[in-house]
Amino acid sequence: MNKIEYTTIRPLRTLNLLSQEEIQRISNSSEDLHRLFRDCALAILNTDSYQDDAEQILHTYADFDIKLVPQSRGVVLEIKNAPAQSFVDDKIIRGIQEHLSSALRDIVYTDFKILAGQTSPTSEQITDSVFMILRNADAIKPNTTPNLVVCWGGHSIPREEYDYAKHVGYELGLRNLDIITGCGIGAMKGPMKGAAVGHAKQQVKTGRYIGISEPGIIASESPNAIVNELVIMPDIEKRLEAFVRLGHSFIVFPGGVGTVEEIFYLLSILLHPENKQGIPLVFAGPESCREYFDTLDKFLRRCLGDEIAELYQIVIGEPATVGHIIREAVDSVHQARRESQDAYYFNWQLHIDPMLQQPFIPTHENMASLRLYPDMPRHELASNLRSAFSGIVAGNVKAFGIREVAKHGPYIINGDPDLMRAIDDLLRIFVREKRMKLGQDENAYKPCYKLLD
Repeated sequence: MNKIEYTTIRPLRTLNLLSQEEIQRISNSSEDLHRLFRDCALAILNTDSYQDDAEQILHTYADFDIKLVPQSRGVVLEIKNAPAQSFVDDKIIRGIQEHLSSALRDIVYTDFKILAGQTSPTSEQITDSVFMILRNADAIKPNTTPNLVVCWGGHSIPREEYDYAKHVGYELGLRNLDIITGCGIGAMKGPMKGAAVGHAKQQVKTGRYIGISEPGIIASESPNAIVNELVIMPDIEKRLEAFVRLGHSFIVFPGGVGTVEEIFYLLSILLHPENKQGIPLVFAGPESCREYFDTLDKFLRRCLGDEIAELYQIVIGEPATVGHIIREAVDSVHQARRESQDAYYFNWQLHIDPMLQQPFIPTHENMASLRLYPDMPRHELASNLRSAFSGIVAGNVKAFGIREVAKHGPYIINGDPDLMRAIDDLLRIFVREKRMKLGQDENAYKPCYKLLD
């Protein structure tokens, strides 16, 4: 494994000036804040890696370290044993240097300004925190009409699906639409890369390719090289809220358990009785994914009833059609926001239930205690299903989840027999289609979960 043994770089544009306490806590190896920044920095320097096992990445680069060194003109980052792919002729790639600066900005701001003093924040305070983190990152543009398309999908996908996502991104770029993704590879990189070409053809010089991540997932989904605005939220729940508050429409490409988690999060919001407004949602994939979306559609109907299909549209093939649908959807959002006097840049009027905002910690106790029964209110069932799939994501790729499963065995998930069979059927398909983990086939994958009825 090639490494850069020692280098120093200067943060770009942000945080050249830090307090002594901030420098000390970021640089002190005994501080949790140092470990947080170190792990995020390693993930960023591991950009475009095709390894999604966070625990393995941390093991491979166990000797990696990063510290802040105060100087007369601010601070520099002192880096030891960094992944070599982030450097050209021993100089760090500019985009990766900016991503490191963004990580430092978000971690310092979140810890010192947002989380300091918070014990049991209300739902409104959590939404305010999401807004303030995004505003501090300059991700909120108050004088821009709606044009942000959230693209969700898997990082472990075949080439045909990646090319399709890229073609859809190209159609979005031609229509002057910007992209938000989870910032990783696969279906997160494809739309950004395609949109960059579409923007270039339209002479758009200010195309936005926003990547939103969080510390638990960034190591397994390192930011791709197209991202030009990186934001690191403190947890997965605030990351998901950032998507729905910023985005003006949504496209879901084929993916695995992480994509299903995101779908259930959004559907829980749309199903909540306090939300009368819709959010444009399109499921899209190439012809080879027709069966995938048939399976996903049937799964969602089995879990939440046939009427759930009224909340999304499925498009197979035809990237230009997807682009046209999304352009019209964003224009409709623009009109609705103008009529309701809601902000273009942040969906304040959307109601998000507190159960979707409180961090779900995937311990074995929490996973086993999830209630998964069809007689529950549908938005609550969708929220609990989101938590179940979040736990499976953690067991697959997040360092905490991997350690929990290694220590205590697979997560136990209980619930209604029909729901358990529906989940089992879907997960077996994901394993067969290699959508659970990068580079693992059906025989190599060891489930981190066990379903009981």
